[in-house]
Amino acid sequence: MKVLITGAGGMVGGALAGHCRNLGDDVQAFDREGLDITDERAAREAFGRLKPEAVINCAAWTDVDGCELDPQRAFLVNSQGVEALATAARLAGASFVTVSTDYVFDGLKADWFYTQRDDPHPASAYGAAKLEGERRAQMASARTSVVRTGWVFGPGGRNFLATAVERARRGARLKAISDSWGTPTYAPDLAARLRELAELDLPGVYHVVNSGEGTSYEGFARAAAEAAGVGGVEIEPVLMDSLKRPAPRPRNSRLRCLLSEAVGLRPLRDWREALAEFAGMSK
Repeated sequence: MKVLITGAGGMVGGALAGHCRNLGDDVQAFDREGLDITDERAAREAFGRLKPEAVINCAAWTDVDGCELDPQRAFLVNSQGVEALATAARLAGASFVTVSTDYVFDGLKADWFYTQRDDPHPASAYGAAKLEGERRAQMASARTSVVRTGWVFGPGGRNFLATAVERARRGARLKAISDSWGTPTYAPDLAARLRELAELDLPGVYHVVNSGEGTSYEGFARAAAEAAGVGGVEIEPVLMDSLKRPAPRPRNSRLRCLLSEAVGLRPLRDWREALAEFAGMSK
């Protein structure tokens, strides 16, 4: 398959480019310097020249607090940029898959998973911009598949989840939120599913996370230390509200998909199994 990937400089985009190449795909991968997704003319020219069969967008501004402080830029990148890519994909005759976020939900649904039956209600500028990007993409191209995910970890990541194993091995003291829950997602597993959805070309909204009941950041940190084979790591539980961050976060953003199995896609493996693989790679 001829695949064009945006956001290839990030954790998910990099994993996706490698996965597609391993499958023998003809891959055109753009990082932020290679293609400004907010420049619709540049996107149309690039897609028209390269003629991809599928476009998979992993590009986004994911600095949640930065988005809260600069909502205009958040909407430019995460809404208008996604619309520009969807439009360019449609004109090129390509299917379009775009990565969205669990932050489209406010997190007030206690002790249960968010599915496609739940109405999005973002509490932050980041979540609002990503939700608007979903809707604009669907309006711009009828061949749009939206992939909501969250709590992503994997090689090359710089967030808490991606660095927990390495920090545990160093014996670093970890502070981890104990009252916020999500469903961890391993970047290589997410990448494989993105490629499957691009080939399947069945538009819709998909929730893509690893299997399991989810966990808190504290629970993930403890599981990461165990997967790394490190005992005695000091993990200090902290409450989410004590961090005083500019942007509100959903307290519960666990996701489950009602559509994937219906279209023949098996659930991703349990997040603890994926974490064990990641820990093994990180030695």
